[in-house]
This record gives sequence, structure tokens and C-alpha cells, in this order.
Amino acid sequence: MPRQDTIFERYLAPMFKLFVDREAIDSLDKSIDWESVCDRLTDPNLVYPQYYQTQDFHGIEGGYLNKSAALTYDPITQYAIPPNETWVRQEAIDTITVKPRRILDLGCGTGSTTLLLKQTFPNAEVIGLDLSPYMLAVAETKAKQAGLDIKFYHGLAEESDRFEPQSFDLVSASLVFHETPPEIAIAIAREAFRLLKAGGEVMILDGHQKILRQNPWLTEIFEEPYLKDYATGSVDATLGAAGFAKVRSEDIWWINQVTVGLKPIINHSPNINSQWEQQPNHNPFPAPA
Repeated sequence: MPRQDTIFERYLAPMFKLFVDREAIDSLDKSIDWESVCDRLTDPNLVYPQYYQTQDFHGIEGGYLNKSAALTYDPITQYAIPPNETWVRQEAIDTITVKPRRILDLGCGTGSTTLLLKQTFPNAEVIGLDLSPYMLAVAETKAKQAGLDIKFYHGLAEESDRFEPQSFDLVSASLVFHETPPEIAIAIAREAFRLLKAGGEVMILDGHQKILRQNPWLTEIFEEPYLKDYATGSVDATLGAAGFAKVRSEDIWWINQVTVGLKPIINHSPNINSQWEQQPNHNPFPAPA
């Protein structure tokens, strides 16, 4: 159950409840055999990290390891990402420059971006990875309802040992970095680099760091334990430090940003200028605006 002492529950939840389709939530709840689906999806050898297990994300006791978080995520998020959640996610996907044959969506949650990736690149193999079996259960249900062939796995975004190095053309993470401590965001970027083939691309969709810094009240209202740290950081710097080249961020509508980067192709040509162009950013730590 949501905690009642949070800013979200006291001020925002009553407004959201006016728009949330409670019947649709109840219908989704009844459509999933939670025990059997979660047993099937859960990796019994996975140990939940402390940063994830001990936090009440969005003010919900138990965070994403609570079925309520999975059931309410989509109904709430559609209003929390203006002007339209699907537009924002699709615009982020539209910045991708590679033509991927194999895609990994890290921290896929309920699969909203994962499904859009499969619809955008229908011939690609698309895989979603998340730490919450409840979120994966919803994601799998949505994919089946949409008739999309997507595989979902239970695992750590920062240490996805089940996948071989250089086995993906595109790695994405949507609304993940702000929900992890800075050191975990760095580890996720490094893992994305490990998993990508040379010339592959990473795409990170999240909150707009400059706007969050300029409007600190935004870091208070949604009960996100790591949002303040995220706001003071730089996704560009994180990707640059992980080894990505041609890193760039773009604004998406009002409060979001997308950051993309390429895994360099090693150029063995004696042309120094050509080699320099393929190297990671040599100054990957731009000062926060």
C-alpha cells in the first residue's frame, strides 16, 4: 500500500485518482496469475541490491517489489510525462541512428518503451530486462495483448551476465537512471558498452537534468530517492566516461531528455584524424548548465 505521509499521496494522488481508470487496473490484476507468472519469470539466484530493495519508490511500500507498483505504474505515468507519454518515448526512439537487429531494453519496467522498440524495428529481436518480476508480468501481458514477440528476463541492468559481450546493436534505458544511485547509473552505462557491438548505439531517456536543477521542487514531489543526485549529474558525462563517442543530448518536449552515444569502431588506419574521430570523448565531463 502507498505510504500516506508522502507529498505525492497528500497532494498529487487525489488529483491522479480522478483520471485513473480503476476498473482497468482491477481487470489487469485479475487477468494475471501473479504467483505462477512471477515464479516463472523470477531468477531464483538473483540477489536484490540494497539500493533497490530498501527504497519505497513513488512512496509505495516495498517499491517495485510490490504488485501495486506494477499495476499503477502505467495509469500514473501517462499523466506524469507531459504532454503525452507515448509521444515522449517514441521521440526518444526516433533519435536512434542505427538499424538494429538485436535490442536490449534495460530496466524495461512494464515494457512501454520495449513495445515501441519492437513496433519501430519489427524485424529485430527485442529483449526486456528488469529487477521486478511484477513489472515483468505486466510487460509480458502487454506484449502478448499487442501480438508482439518480445522476451523478458529478470536481472540487474548493471550486471546482466546472461548476455554475451558485443551481442547487441542497440541498448536502451528509459526512466532508469533517475531511479538508481549515481554509481549504479555509471555501472549501467559500462554494461551497455560491454554488451554493444562496435558501432552499436545506446539510448537513454530520462528527466531533463537542467530543468530539474532549475526547478528543485520537481525533485521533491514524486518521492524518488535518487532523483536529486540524478539532477546534479550529467548523462553525457556518464556515457562519455563509459567509452561512448559522439554523445549528445536532446530536449524532448517539456521535462525530458534523450541522450545517445555510439560504441567506437576501432580504426587501424594510420590516418590520425580518422582514428581521433573514432575515439571516445576526450573531455566527457561537461559542466552542468
